Amino acid sequence: MKNERMRAARTARDLTQAELAQRIGVTRQTIGAIEKGDYNPTIQLCLRICKALGKTLDDLFWED
Repeated sequence: MKNERMRAARTARDLTQAELAQRIGVTRQTIGAIEKGDYNPTIQLCLRICKALGKTLDDLFWED
């Protein structure tokens, strides 16, 4: 499942995939794979993404 909420939060902060990746210590390909739904990140990685984007786990990763 694509993670459009993560992508929207990233673009709202005017960050590229590469910039977000650098901030949280992963590759750009990892961010792309998460946004495309091809990679299921660990809880630790989810928390780093949330912190970098100023969002909660529910905001970005909770499925309705």
